[in-house]
Amino acid sequence: MLQQRTIKSLTRAVGVGIHSGQKVELTLRPAPADTGLVFRRVDLSQPVEIPVSAESVCDTRMATTISPGGEPGGPKVQTIEHLLSACAGLGLDNLYIDISADEVPVLDGSAASFVYLLQSAGIALQDAPKRFLRVKKTVEVRQGEGKRLMWARLEPHHGYTLSFQIEFDNPAVSATGQHYVFDMGSGQYKREIARARTFGMTSDIELMRSRGLTLGGSMDNAIVVDDYRVLNADGLRYDDEFVKHKILDAIGDMQVVGHPLLAAYTSFKGGHALNNKLLRALLADPEAYEIVSFDDEREAPQGFAELAPAW
Repeated sequence: MLQQRTIKSLTRAVGVGIHSGQKVELTLRPAPADTGLVFRRVDLSQPVEIPVSAESVCDTRMATTISPGGEPGGPKVQTIEHLLSACAGLGLDNLYIDISADEVPVLDGSAASFVYLLQSAGIALQDAPKRFLRVKKTVEVRQGEGKRLMWARLEPHHGYTLSFQIEFDNPAVSATGQHYVFDMGSGQYKREIARARTFGMTSDIELMRSRGLTLGGSMDNAIVVDDYRVLNADGLRYDDEFVKHKILDAIGDMQVVGHPLLAAYTSFKGGHALNNKLLRALLADPEAYEIVSFDDEREAPQGFAELAPAW
């Protein structure tokens, strides 16, 4: 049987939210089988649990934000995608995430620090079947026209692959790889995807800060690009770090569905909003998907049965 996974012991991190600039403490704790990923706002007078689901997403501007039942005015947790991406990369199904503010700390701007924290806590197998969401027919969402066109698609596939293409009118970005395909069964998430950092253009950052956003952003937790070049002294971690970060985000955004996917995901210039729209379109059609598990690990897609090695 392909089993569910949680962590063996609790682990903590302290950082700042990239948008709020607030100091926040994160405590990651083991959770029983079939719990899923659950955030807990422990800073509130009465702690509030927010289970991660596609329906709990209440905002997708600049990041993925969830609240109980997706209620816009309810207690929220924002910028969850990097942590969720790390959980997906390690195959974690169940986790309690205690948080002392309304935004997950950005740490170094990638998923690598979360991977390190989770692996340091140890990965534990649980006595329950791991449940996958298998896409049975193609679902696609589109937005805009001409140069503003963007789209995202899920297609049936025995495994989980992600293909992303970006187009930025910026010499520093266009000089790097604009298209990347990643196979989640390759076992290369930590090496090829996890270290890709979030990025922003100086002109956009100035505008966002005037609106009270990216208050915690710096070159310690983001790639900063002006009209011609990358401003970070240490340059890029990957030759195609920009598009790899978009794949990192997409892995986290897709994880809000509550199960690892068996599908081929493709996106052209998409983002958090389009990813959530795609998941909601999938879930709206009961014939487009099914929940499956594997009693015989040999029937699972290649690479899905192995525990992620220590890093």
